Formats: sequence, structure tokens, C-alpha cells
Amino acid sequence: MEVRGTLTPRQIKLLRKLYNEGKTIEVHTVEKTQDELAEELGITRQALSNHLKVLKELGYIRTGRGFIDLTERALDLLGEKKGDVFVFVRIEPTKRKYVYEAIKKMNIKRIYRVTGDIDLIIEADKTRLDEILEEIASLEGVKETITHVVLEVL
Repeated sequence: MEVRGTLTPRQIKLLRKLYNEGKTIEVHTVEKTQDELAEELGITRQALSNHLKVLKELGYIRTGRGFIDLTERALDLLGEKKGDVFVFVRIEPTKRKYVYEAIKKMNIKRIYRVTGDIDLIIEADKTRLDEILEEIASLEGVKETITHVVLEVL
């Protein structure tokens, strides 16, 4: 089958079906070479490869060229899957660009720029809530934060 610049209606239908039937999963991606990881861990590349193979077979990681994903299962095992929070942020209009840039540099899941009474919605992991709120509060131009902790996903 020849790959063309545009997709066929059937390919688009397939993508839509996969999207509709798929589920969103949380992963943490490491973009390091296996040589780098082996050196940092003080083990051989072969030993690392064996460990990664076992972790992959058990469903804790997914691997590809130049990346390793930790799966939801790995996060649960590590006790890192504690739940989400949404932080609503109000910003002084003259400081928006500065605050946007500063928040984009933070280690946060997602940042949404929205319309209405608030300027940003920040989605983050509640295990880091105190750290995130402290960082946001220290930014010149942040007028207010309102925090909502997710109790349950329905």
C-alpha cells in the first residue's frame, strides 16, 4: 500500500473508531538512551536491557526508539498515582504573558488558557500541590488561585 499525503475516508474512519474506543492513560516518558540510563545506574547496557525486558513483559513500561514510558501500572506500584487537582488562576492583564511563560516552564500536566473570570486552568498531580501553589503564588502578576481536588472520576 502506498503512503499518500492525504488519508482515505476509511483511514479517517479507522482513526475515529480507535479514538472513540480508546482510553486515556497516564504515562511518564523518559527520553534518554539506554546507554545513558545504564551509565547513570552503574550497570552494563546488557543488564539494563534485561531489566527493561522484564518490566515491559509485566506491563510497567512501553519502549520505543529513544523513549521509555512508565505506564499507569508502574505509577500505581510506585505510589505516584494519587489523583489530580485543578488550579484556577487569575492574572493581572498586564502580566499575563510573563505568567504564561513562567508557568509553561513548571512541571505540570496540562495548562489551559480559558475565557471567562479566570485566565488559566492548571491540571496537576495532587502529590505536588503544595509545591505548585507555592511556585504560582511567587509569580508577579498572579492575583488569585482557586484549587479543586478531584475526588473521583465518574
